[in-house]
Amino acid sequence: MHGWCWCKRYKHGRVGRLPNPVRVYFIPMIEKFEPIPKNDKEAIYLDAAEIEALRLIDLEKLSFEEAGMKMGISRNTVWRLVEDAREKLVRAIIEGREVIIQK
Repeated sequence: MHGWCWCKRYKHGRVGRLPNPVRVYFIPMIEKFEPIPKNDKEAIYLDAAEIEALRLIDLEKLSFEEAGMKMGISRNTVWRLVEDAREKLVRAIIEGREVIIQK
């Protein structure tokens, strides 16, 4: 799906303010990746904002500042989203976990 939309993010934990919504241009058409053979480990969930940050940084080769401007968030938030997404993807590959994309 192409075209800008707003991605609502959810805070984790009880303390702190709610995160600002993020502008997302590309939402993947797929919903999940499954390892073969499947195992009983808990699935890893990737947020649409994390996918967008990875796309802008790793595929489009934008700087964190440029990606933040496109997404309507700070460069530090983009950095955090990319770091979280990379960690989740590596964990899924190493441990053979299913990856589910939340839209």
